[in-house]
Amino acid sequence: MPNPQFLVLFGSQTGTAQDVSERLGREARRRRLGCRVQALDSYPVVNLINEPLVIFVCATTGQGDPPDNMKNFWRFIFRKNLPTTALCQMEFAVLGLGDSSYTKFNFVAKKLHRRLLQLGGSALLPVCLGDDQHELGPDAAVDPWLRDLWDRVLSLLPPPPDLAEIPPGVPLPSKFTLLFLQEAPSMGSEGQQVAYPGSQEPPSESKPFLAPMISNQRVTGPSHFQDVRLIEFDISGSGISFAAGDVVLIQPSNSAAHVQQFCQVLGLDPDQLFTLQPREPDVSCPTRLPQPCSMRHLVSHYLDIASVPRRSFFELLACLSLHELEREKLLEFSSAQGQEELFEYCNRPRRTILEVLCDFPHTAAAIPPDYLLDLIPAIRPRAFSIASSMLAHPSRLQILVAVVQFQTRLKEPRRGLCSSWLASLDPGQAIGPVRVPLWVRPGSLAFPQTPDTPVIMVGPGTGVAPFRAAIQERVAQGQTRNFLFFGCRWRDQDFYWEAEWQELETRECLTLVPAFSREQEQKVYVQHRLRELGSLVWELLDLQGAYFYLAGNAKSMPADVSEALMSIFQEDGGLCSPDAAAYLARLQRTQRFQTETWA
Repeated sequence: MPNPQFLVLFGSQTGTAQDVSERLGREARRRRLGCRVQALDSYPVVNLINEPLVIFVCATTGQGDPPDNMKNFWRFIFRKNLPTTALCQMEFAVLGLGDSSYTKFNFVAKKLHRRLLQLGGSALLPVCLGDDQHELGPDAAVDPWLRDLWDRVLSLLPPPPDLAEIPPGVPLPSKFTLLFLQEAPSMGSEGQQVAYPGSQEPPSESKPFLAPMISNQRVTGPSHFQDVRLIEFDISGSGISFAAGDVVLIQPSNSAAHVQQFCQVLGLDPDQLFTLQPREPDVSCPTRLPQPCSMRHLVSHYLDIASVPRRSFFELLACLSLHELEREKLLEFSSAQGQEELFEYCNRPRRTILEVLCDFPHTAAAIPPDYLLDLIPAIRPRAFSIASSMLAHPSRLQILVAVVQFQTRLKEPRRGLCSSWLASLDPGQAIGPVRVPLWVRPGSLAFPQTPDTPVIMVGPGTGVAPFRAAIQERVAQGQTRNFLFFGCRWRDQDFYWEAEWQELETRECLTLVPAFSREQEQKVYVQHRLRELGSLVWELLDLQGAYFYLAGNAKSMPADVSEALMSIFQEDGGLCSPDAAAYLARLQRTQRFQTETWA
């Protein structure tokens, strides 16, 4: 790489922060600057003291939490024993990505910015606060901030005078070269790296376990608007173990129809074999791809052709386009001025990468295969709360999956990649086992180990999944003080595990409080049931040291439940409003109020 050098470190949950970081890397290469781009947890954090210039790009997840790929860094950087001069040689800038509908908007970026200043770092710019809620998305804040950033960076690191900037319309070299094989090699397998039964290391993203699917059963009534599945896997011999509150990550695949359509539009032979070769010495090949690999395997298991493309996709596509009219439109979509039009074309109707390529057929047909991995992001694993306990179902793992499908102005309904793929798998009809790549990681919910501690769980809809695991686990351990507030629309359509809950009630292992929102004129939700039983909730929390848990959709439900708790603390606990807020904050700080929510 040419000098001068700087470093971009990212913490990304859904890929947006990684995309912005890679954009910084590309813009640096155009300016003839060396730039390393790494996930925070893959960077040896002790080396920070030697870095002169670092850009941090951080998303905020859940209730103000750092993304999974920066959690180790986060723990390290907030160590009490770090000297206040640790980073006195470092210039830095922090770019945050968040959603202003959450109370802790861009909490991670703001807190990191303050911490880097405490450790002696010098800020190049105020922290950037990208907002998903803005009609143009995070780019509304990111674009002007990056313009200022480049002014500062170039004044600190002037590029070599003899090298001109690479103009925006010229494509940068691809990360990889695809070397096509004329004939199939005698050795080599097509499968991805997987963990086999009896292997020493637990399954992980780079080596998932191919778990046989045992059953895939619809648990909503036939007339219910949503298809929700209870899916069970056999994990015997996998080395997987989990506790209540943990999550399973599943690596989905594209549908065969989409793979075929993609290969047709790009003029690719699905059976063509190739090996990948990185162009740069510090770039390694994706561990999930076998070497050699077929084009079908690459498109089926790796390229996220069903995702909504980001602006960077249009920038590169415009560079690669040889068709004047199509190139003109792509350039407009990738410009700062064209973001409203891009939003209307792409984001609002949730148009996929495959559909965009079909709309620009001349450009699609001319894409050099070397650029496929630069152009299209990798399929990301999807996380699901585990809905069963190993104490109740040894060597089994169950999940509750709502199949995502909705209509936009596009003719074809929008479908969730992973949920639709899982729903399409039928172990009863398949010849041989249906296997799904998965691995497990700790979730954000941790349940008390002390006997007799009451647990209040609020889980509307599929948010109830982690609480089923917790109740099964606690009942198996003889802990009977379980209180579940469950909300759904109709008793006979989407009351998950009704018989199981009733059986536990008769054994006095569970107190169940259901809320059926559509069974009466006035809608009744879990927060209404909490208020009705305010004196019980207050007694459990204040006198009996109960833990309170909340899981489900992140839109308005968490705020409504918090509001219900605040009114209980005031009406049943006799606290004034500031004291009620302080009481709630104390419950959160001591981990007696925990949430797991998703958008």
